[in-house]
Amino acid sequence: MRRLENIGLLALPGLTFLAVIFALPLLLLLLKSFQIDGQFSLEEYRLFFSDEYNMSVLWRTLRVAALTTLLALLIAYPTAIAMSRANGIWLSIFLVAMVLPMSVGVVVKAFAWSIIFRTRGVLNDTLMSLGLIDAPIRMLFTETALIIGAANVFLPFMVLPIYAVLRQMDNRLPEAAASLGATPVFRFFNVTLPLSLPGVVAGCAFVFSLAVSMYVIPSLIVGERQQTLSMLTARSFLFLRNEALGATISSILLIIAISVVLGSSWLANRLGARQ
Repeated sequence: MRRLENIGLLALPGLTFLAVIFALPLLLLLLKSFQIDGQFSLEEYRLFFSDEYNMSVLWRTLRVAALTTLLALLIAYPTAIAMSRANGIWLSIFLVAMVLPMSVGVVVKAFAWSIIFRTRGVLNDTLMSLGLIDAPIRMLFTETALIIGAANVFLPFMVLPIYAVLRQMDNRLPEAAASLGATPVFRFFNVTLPLSLPGVVAGCAFVFSLAVSMYVIPSLIVGERQQTLSMLTARSFLFLRNEALGATISSILLIIAISVVLGSSWLANRLGARQ
């Protein structure tokens, strides 16, 4: 008991800092979404969910976040397997390739993708030079471009958790399955994949939470044509001067993020219990 008290005292400065700097503003924002003229009310939530445009933005945000997570997972899983099997200089190269892009600002990476996807960008020029297309294809300001750009930016947050789990996996397990006559496909779906699911769940939770609340990437790649909840929040505060609406949308984003964290924690615990 005394040890727990000492640990609590050591954590007190950090917990106090988080409570004042992080939790308190969120609490005030949440309370503001329930207030109209100083009175408790759910009117702002009713107005938000009854508006077809707001609902279209909500579903677009969730769809983009889900597809971004799926694309990042499809790219990250083979990469994580290669990293888990690499050693020496190759492992260092893989780690640098994953970690180094995280030091580059999101604005820089989003601008880079906007240059690639523009009408006379690198991708269109390459496709025309290869004779695959006769005229430039409209890529910028599309949902597809947003998903690809976001998946690229958030890829390390998917790769690293999966790699950490695969790295700890006993390599003798697939070998034992192979010695019993299991095919590579059977070994993957019945040995490797189940053991790596905690890393998959963690990576998906990271990427989905980041994608559902991203602001800079959609602002630069799709602009105002296809708004997301974060862009709608900024417009409510900065242009419409409607703090109640902005607080309501922010609270909805917060609820989504909390749901993802709680859901992923519950799923990770279930997977851990099975193993």
